[in-house]
Amino acid sequence: MNKMNKAAISAITASDLTKIYGERAALSHGSFAVPAGSICGFVGPNGSGKTTTIRMLLGLIKPSGGSATVLGESIKHPERYLPSVGAMIEGPAFYPALSGRENLKVLAELGGFPLSRVDELLAKVDLADRGGSKFKTYSLGMKQRLGIAAALLPNPELLILDEPTNGLDPSGIQEVRGIIRDLANKGTTVFVSSHILSELEMICEYLVMLREGKVIFSGRTQELLAAQQPMIVAKPEYEVDLPKLANQITEAGFKAVIVNDSLHVAAPINASAEINRTAFEAGITLASISVALPTLEETFFEMTGDSK
Repeated sequence: MNKMNKAAISAITASDLTKIYGERAALSHGSFAVPAGSICGFVGPNGSGKTTTIRMLLGLIKPSGGSATVLGESIKHPERYLPSVGAMIEGPAFYPALSGRENLKVLAELGGFPLSRVDELLAKVDLADRGGSKFKTYSLGMKQRLGIAAALLPNPELLILDEPTNGLDPSGIQEVRGIIRDLANKGTTVFVSSHILSELEMICEYLVMLREGKVIFSGRTQELLAAQQPMIVAKPEYEVDLPKLANQITEAGFKAVIVNDSLHVAAPINASAEINRTAFEAGITLASISVALPTLEETFFEMTGDSK
């Protein structure tokens, strides 16, 4: 296979990529790009087309229309790029009675990968001390980390992970996050789908967002968040002043809502001074005024119309 030029802009591209089942489009004219060497989050409600898209990228199913490339090669020829792609989809599957090390050796032999990589990868995913333990004794977090180790056997340029932190406790999530960051720092492109949006916000520089089989955003995470309206939170010194403050701010042309002991004002960040001045002129002293930027989760629910 011709290795992708490291100077290439994208590890994955899709142009009008479409998959139709009967009369339903699982993915409709999806276009997006995943920059090489980045961590890119892949998000969308259940049934939005994420798994279908991943399966097309891996050559497991054929598209109904459009095109895509992986590592510079068309998905019409998966044999040209799959040797440089690692993937963990729908959870890892291993032999319960074999140890973690033995499971990786079986996969290495089947894939023609050097056995020397087994212990190296066990160390990378922090399983060196449990490599000799049977898989059935592993915690969920250990099983997920062994799955990532298996996906790394080809020493891939691109790693595709489907819900790698699913079901993990905060400690397990942090461990997987560290592994992903380390891989990206060393040049591996990581394309990761997850429903834990706070995690993606912490590690993903780029995002591809789906809704009902359509790409509704593709680009930098910060660009998406910056486009959303911030919230200015004003808290008066005396709670009894809240209704009066709400009236004054509303009359000044802002949308304001009382939440507990504060006033939440949908306004640009630079409106803080005007809100503070309006309160002062009304004889109201503010105990605090701060800007709350929207989270990825809030932005996601707003854009997808999904409900918690």
